[in-house]
Order: sequence, then C-alpha cells, then structure tokens
Amino acid sequence: QVRLTQSGGGLVQTGGSLNLSCAFSGRDFRTYGMAWFRQPPGKERELIGGISGSGGSTRYADSVKGRFTISRDNVKNTVALQMNSLKAEDTAVYFCAAGPWPLFKGSRFWGQGTQVTVSS
Repeated sequence: QVRLTQSGGGLVQTGGSLNLSCAFSGRDFRTYGMAWFRQPPGKERELIGGISGSGGSTRYADSVKGRFTISRDNVKNTVALQMNSLKAEDTAVYFCAAGPWPLFKGSRFWGQGTQVTVSS
C-alpha cells in the first residue's frame, strides 16, 4: 500500500520562499511519476507540476514556471517542491500525488495536503 506524507508549508511574506516535502512509503517509488497540485480557496484543484519516475523530466504550469522547482530522491523516496518568489495568488492547499507521468490523470495516491499562505 502506498502512503504519501507531506511536511513543510505555512505562512510566508510575498517574495519569500518555502519548501514542501512528500515522503513515499510503499514499493516501487521509481515507477511512479510524482506531482504537486494545489487548491486555492474557492477554486478547483490544479496541477502545478510533476516529475518523471527517473527524475529526468519535469513539467510545470505556466503560473509557477521559473519560480517553483520539483525534485525527487529515489534513494530516500521523497519528492520536494521548492517555491521561490511567492505571490499572494500562490496561497492554496498543496497536495503531492503519485500517478502516471506526465498528465497525472487518475492519480490514485495523495498526500494529506499542506496549507501555504502568502501574505502581502
């Protein structure tokens, strides 16, 4: 059984940085693409980026490209989201997910969610 456990997040000022981490427990971590989604208040959940199983490929939504970086450690079975130059519109609950690269449609496994609040 796969379990994803998130850590990090919190409150930060505009222009600041935060790092989110997601720990994978279970088998065959390398076979899963890993993604980060977010759900702003009153809006639908959106895919903001993902990384392939090998870590050799990444993709990002235009809204975060150049500011956010996704990385993974296939020894420690973790994936990270480094967020820089944060804006108020980045305020959301952030989720990691394990699923099919690159679109992550039908991702079966999700983290518990972490609140990120960017204050102006």
